[in-house]
Amino acid sequence: MAIKDTGSVLSRLPGVDAVDSETRDGVLFAIPYLLVFAVFLLYPLLKGFYMSLFDWNAFNPSQSEFILVENYVRMVQDPTFWKAVRATVFFVLLTVPTLVGLGLALALGVNQNIRGKRFLRTVFFSPYVLTVSVVSLMWAELYAPEYGPFNYYLEFFMSNPPAWLNSFTFAMPAVALATIWWTVGFNFVILLAARQGVPERLYEAARIDGASTWRAFKDITLPQMRSAIMFVTTVQLIASFQVFGQVYIMTNGGPGDSTQTLVMYLFRVAFRQQEFGYAAAIGYFLFAVLVSVSLINYKFIGGSDQ
Repeated sequence: MAIKDTGSVLSRLPGVDAVDSETRDGVLFAIPYLLVFAVFLLYPLLKGFYMSLFDWNAFNPSQSEFILVENYVRMVQDPTFWKAVRATVFFVLLTVPTLVGLGLALALGVNQNIRGKRFLRTVFFSPYVLTVSVVSLMWAELYAPEYGPFNYYLEFFMSNPPAWLNSFTFAMPAVALATIWWTVGFNFVILLAARQGVPERLYEAARIDGASTWRAFKDITLPQMRSAIMFVTTVQLIASFQVFGQVYIMTNGGPGDSTQTLVMYLFRVAFRQQEFGYAAAIGYFLFAVLVSVSLINYKFIGGSDQ
């Protein structure tokens, strides 16, 4: 009897029916997304892991041979795979710090009371609307050793300018520079919006207290923009680890394998060598790296934002 009384009392409490109704409505609104997520994201994710455990026959999957972790063992022992890992990490180190730092510098500069701010915003963001093929072909022409404008002007200062995209030393930095020019506008827009969301009264109070520009930047700007910085850093890490289009068009992984990234190697293994199980294992390695890097980034940049 006491249980029935308790239930009747709870049912009469204000807001209980409303909460149930809100929960029900929320679930109904989420169902379309959950269906799309399950079909286009969750199923391929699980299917890819399943394929990585087989010597997968793409033309007759029923004939695929179950080999458990042999693809992962092969991956660890594959020197070409580790070359691709090193090339990818090198590209990430070249691009991500520069993209985040330069995007922040441009955002803080345009946020100042200067003339032509709207024009500068357009100039900085406009390359981002171009496609990867346009950007890659354009920069390949700029880097052309015989007629490219870079080497044309360098010849005034040196007798033998580098063959940028055919050089083991300069090929990856050249691709990284093109990527930075192309994508920094995205970071710029996000960080500019975050900076404009910082209350100016905080800077006024800092000036009254005699804080220097550096102190205001360190104690006000960076903490207030932490979430935006974490976001653009995570996005750039994911994008740089998955780089493919630029290197495929500009260098095709060369010279040698010096610019062959993980995604390019995965592409070659899957669609040229027809080894889809091994390619799936490489894809899962990359997935694990991206999850790990994102979690580390959250802990060190966003996790302290209490």
